[in-house]
Amino acid sequence: MEPTEPTGPTARDWTDEHVARWQPVLPGLDPVVEGAVTRMKKLSVHLRRVREQSLVDFELERHEFDTLHKLAGRGGSAAPSELAQDLDLAPASVTGRLDALEKRGFVRRTQSTADRRRVVVQLTASGRETWLGAMDVLGHEEERLLGVLDVKERALLNDMLRRIMVVAEEPDVTGAPGAPWAERRAR
Repeated sequence: MEPTEPTGPTARDWTDEHVARWQPVLPGLDPVVEGAVTRMKKLSVHLRRVREQSLVDFELERHEFDTLHKLAGRGGSAAPSELAQDLDLAPASVTGRLDALEKRGFVRRTQSTADRRRVVVQLTASGRETWLGAMDVLGHEEERLLGVLDVKERALLNDMLRRIMVVAEEPDVTGAPGAPWAERRAR
């Protein structure tokens, strides 16, 4: 069995070296803030790479995954206009996406039984299986990373990040808007 690096408070990571390198250059640098922000950025990049690799593995383009994801989030059935709103796209753009996904057998469009003028987009078994496969790859990596924390630590981390996100979603001191996803939520 190969020796592993410690994962407790004594373990050092790339960010520790980054902070040590910059502290002499920027004497006012708060090493805790710099460490936390840098680690969040690095984790975000890492998870993005895992997600992108899962898309390659499942032969999905990013926009295809996003469309399947939004459709799955609506229980596997939605009107094209609902998907356009969820994806923050023009309806014509969604039509092109749906055409391609329908060709691949991931979605099907049918007439609404309630209103024959309306179309309903449904996730097919193949579309759901592909979407879930891509999701599982990222989910397993998230579990692996957060698995170093016990249940209480995960809850605490989640609560602390929520407190930070609430501030990020508010306009800043100059009046500049908060995080763009918060604007969509507020609509």
